Amino acid sequence: GGSRRGWRRRRRRRPRRGRAGRAAAAWRGGARRGGGRPPRPAPPPPASRPPPPHAALPPQALTFTGKCRLRCLYGAVRLLGFAVASHQPGLPVFSPATHCALSLEALPAERPPRGLRAALSPLAEARVKVMARFSPECAVVLLEHLDTPVTRFLLSHPPLSRLFEPQEESSFTPEDAVLASVGIVKCSSERGLLVSESMLVALEELIQACCAEDEGVPVVLVCGPKNTGKSTFNRYLINLLLNRLPSIEYMECDIGQTEFTPPGCVSLSNVTEPILGPPFTHQQMPCKMVYYGQTSCEQDTERYLDVVKYVFSSYKKEVPLVINTMGWVKGEGLLLLIDIIRLLSPSHIVQMDVYDWKAMAPLTPEYVHLSPGLYTKGKQQAKCKQVGASEVENWRSSEGEGDASAPEYKLLYVHPEFPRAGIAGEARVHSSILRDMSILGYLGQLQSPDIGAVLPLHSLVPYQVPFSAVALRVIHSDVAPTNIMYAVNASWVGLCRIPDEIKCESEGPVLLTQTPVCDCLGFGIVRGVEMERKLYHILTPVPPENLRQVNCLLLGNISIPNCILVGQQGVEGEIPYVTSDYNYSILGSGKLKKKKHFKRREYAFECDYA
Repeated sequence: GGSRRGWRRRRRRRPRRGRAGRAAAAWRGGARRGGGRPPRPAPPPPASRPPPPHAALPPQALTFTGKCRLRCLYGAVRLLGFAVASHQPGLPVFSPATHCALSLEALPAERPPRGLRAALSPLAEARVKVMARFSPECAVVLLEHLDTPVTRFLLSHPPLSRLFEPQEESSFTPEDAVLASVGIVKCSSERGLLVSESMLVALEELIQACCAEDEGVPVVLVCGPKNTGKSTFNRYLINLLLNRLPSIEYMECDIGQTEFTPPGCVSLSNVTEPILGPPFTHQQMPCKMVYYGQTSCEQDTERYLDVVKYVFSSYKKEVPLVINTMGWVKGEGLLLLIDIIRLLSPSHIVQMDVYDWKAMAPLTPEYVHLSPGLYTKGKQQAKCKQVGASEVENWRSSEGEGDASAPEYKLLYVHPEFPRAGIAGEARVHSSILRDMSILGYLGQLQSPDIGAVLPLHSLVPYQVPFSAVALRVIHSDVAPTNIMYAVNASWVGLCRIPDEIKCESEGPVLLTQTPVCDCLGFGIVRGVEMERKLYHILTPVPPENLRQVNCLLLGNISIPNCILVGQQGVEGEIPYVTSDYNYSILGSGKLKKKKHFKRREYAFECDYA
């Protein structure tokens, strides 16, 4: 769709790394204890025989904040449910202060430590002293300093510069100094993941169902109010399943707090690697993604259901599927959740719920069968809610009929026991900050993989896209065609593909009258609009082979993080796109809201000049 120029990467030589920035530690398998090197056992009485080493060493674990690269040299360790063995390559581990701290636990060894000398070859100078402390139940890990383009980019913004630093002062010991040299700090085990008894029971049952060969492929739907640990539960479950299965499918239906994409998306991802960090550390391209364009679906629940159905149609039912849902479970949110259950037909529902929380009823099969949804009816309902789109009729469950049977799934209750569970207003970090971090993590892919100075976004060369090559649509509000370019300039846009061919007799811009449900191939920033040459200047990490398929730009209610605009390094004078002189009383300066549940027409093309 037209010529594209630009996109240059500055390459720097990767410096050689020596043995600095490494630390080794050994832990006994078993229950948790304070992290670090085991204490030297007291000398035995002269007349008694020395006890075996493993009898003198208590079980240990390490709860920490920071980031590092983890490699298990001997034995096995467990991190957020994933078992790391000695044959696996080094894994990046991220434990920022914004999330619960990760805990490294040793798993019992199944054989005596033969060949331990070869496993400790990276630590040859300290091998003799270290080997004297090992027992058959020890696990030996190598921790190395970790530096990635994403973390460098995030830490370059002042509000996030202390992202991986502890929130409280800790006692400085030699062990702390060793851990600090690789970028982590030991903290109290209370800051780690608190696994409740109900969570353990649910995990065991789900693992057994997903690994059973004589049953169908399970579909696990996780639901519950805000701040009850749904995302953490999903990561823990996926990591446990990856210990036994090569891959897991994950469907993201929570457009406000997404796992593998920037916010505002419904997506289906194939997960093959463990999740050892928050969303901003593992942004990736899903198998299927639709850009909804908002962090809440209250404004247009009908289109949200259309999007969920479209993404779910790509699921091949070959591997287990984990589905994450929104924390909106009151009023219409609960009715919408019932519609989603009928649409996706899960085999297991995990309901995260705190004690004495009365706003969400137990989602038993009988309750879902009898209760009306937002667009579907229950067994005893005479009439369902009327909608304009014919798509809803296609996926409407048979439960809307009077003689339909109840859905078949197993309900598992999980009661989180971490502090302030279920109180969204007292979450560790505000949800808007987490969304900004996901966007920054996505934009961090623009940085060079070589270690060096962070390149500000305004120094990168954007793509030039003609107006006539892509269609344009503002999702969340109605914008007059004469003002469309003011809205698009300096905005976050979804780079999408629609099946229709872009045809326009003029030079554009090409405007869509309705929002399409289409594939999203990535995201970018419109960093400039050149009206004279009819060009968009778009900055994006999407590879050129995928950009050739993009023929639609969707502008939603997802904004660029403020720290990118106000913290532009190297800019002299006034900062572009930033002003303190703004009159909110000007007509049109506020956001326009759509009326919900209006009948939608098929989208069409419309050519006009801005």
